[in-house]
Amino acid sequence: MEQAQTILEGLDEQQRRAATTLNGPVRIIAGAGAGKTRTVTRRIAYACATGAWKPERVLAVTFSVKAAAEMRARLAQLGVGGAARQGTGQGVTAATFHSAALNQLNGVWTDVCDAPFPHLIEDQRDVVAQAITRVTARNDIDPLTVRDMLAEINWAKISLIPVAEYERICKAANHRPPSGLEPERFAKLYDAYEQEKTSRGEIDFDDILLLVCHIMDDFPDAAAQIRSSIGWLTVDEYQDVSPLQHRLLTLWLGGGGPDGKAAMNRNVCVVGDPAQTIYSFAGASSWDLLRFADEFGPLSADINLGIDYRSTPEVVGLANRVLAAAPNRDDYLKLRSARDPGRRVSRTVYDTDVEEAQGVAARIRKLMAAGAKPSDCAILTRINAQQAVFGTALRAAGLKFRVRRDAGWQSTALADSAASKRALLEAMGLDATGIRQEDDPGVTISTIHAAKGLEFKHVFLVGCSEGLLPYGAPAPGESLEEERRLMYVGITRAEDSLHLSYARTKDGYGAQQRRPSRFL
Repeated sequence: MEQAQTILEGLDEQQRRAATTLNGPVRIIAGAGAGKTRTVTRRIAYACATGAWKPERVLAVTFSVKAAAEMRARLAQLGVGGAARQGTGQGVTAATFHSAALNQLNGVWTDVCDAPFPHLIEDQRDVVAQAITRVTARNDIDPLTVRDMLAEINWAKISLIPVAEYERICKAANHRPPSGLEPERFAKLYDAYEQEKTSRGEIDFDDILLLVCHIMDDFPDAAAQIRSSIGWLTVDEYQDVSPLQHRLLTLWLGGGGPDGKAAMNRNVCVVGDPAQTIYSFAGASSWDLLRFADEFGPLSADINLGIDYRSTPEVVGLANRVLAAAPNRDDYLKLRSARDPGRRVSRTVYDTDVEEAQGVAARIRKLMAAGAKPSDCAILTRINAQQAVFGTALRAAGLKFRVRRDAGWQSTALADSAASKRALLEAMGLDATGIRQEDDPGVTISTIHAAKGLEFKHVFLVGCSEGLLPYGAPAPGESLEEERRLMYVGITRAEDSLHLSYARTKDGYGAQQRRPSRFL
């Protein structure tokens, strides 16, 4: 028991309360920099160390390979076998939704189906293009059309909208398909996609979850086998769950059956932050996090982690002010910094995009002259298209850099074993790249979406103007609030210093001057 108590050392009062409430439904609202992963891993380790939980029946799901690897690494350091591979029967399982479901699917497939296990599509675009050709008899398919069709298909699937219901739901929700298509026309493309995929013996990313849901619904023995492996469930980033993921976790817990809620395993802990819901385009919604007590209550604990250990009071103050103007501000935590006062947040207006990029590069060189490493610095953009000019400026300044782009949010949730191994090594602080430790990987240029979950000593949030942050010209409503939350996420990546900037024009010749972001 003494060993178990050492696991709790260093936790604040609310973190400790979360870590020691081991049974029944628990909700943790964790603000930016509030020690969410620390709290969750200590909770799992403490429960296993005290014998309250059996490690082999603990499942923790998160949204990226890297986050899952970090969780496994921390659990391993805490002595509960968190680095064990899924399916070995040893240690806690920490995985993405999709990798956990894929493992379950593999485990029961031969019991529910005589056909060979289907192949997972590596690139859906070819299947979508073939589906468009089937319906339109055209071969000159525009890549942008394929991209838009694919995004809509993925949205429909994670929203639990089958082909047969697509047209009706579009009309009921006043939803418009992309590329000016009528719902009936898109439904035919959606159906052709499913047929093409089936004819190839393939499944796509979302089919992994859909198939497990189907098995849990219709094959009682297989469902019981899957549920028996999940005694305690932890769901990270719960504000990002899609309707499909929510359906799956409910089935994991025993919901949806004839006994309904009474038969459910109620040992579930969800962790999230409504203020960091930035994936609505991918079906994410903070609705399930906010109504968790209605669905799973009475709760054993409902805990707010509002102390930010990452950012200075100056950064936290700005983040709070951005959210304070939100119409639903009562849904959001007001953060309090645990750090001493630091540098003021700088705000700079440049004449052109090139001058902004050069100015940021010059500031980074100045930070380096004062002892900072290139990897301490990040340049955060709203869209991919902003990144090239900053890469050019850093290169001209002799600064090494790496780029993180929006390459499909969900594509990070499932990766090959090599990528998983690299992510695990990085999470454990080892050299996973073959680069000597003294060879700094460089300044990070990233979209805000791709930087979620990361932190940097010095952050340059660029393009802070109307049209970029917020993107486009959203009217008051959910689209604008999503942009506000994105600004908040960008701000809260900063630890020691935050530099905001925008350029008045793209190249100095534009007649229309940009205006500063309304969020600032």
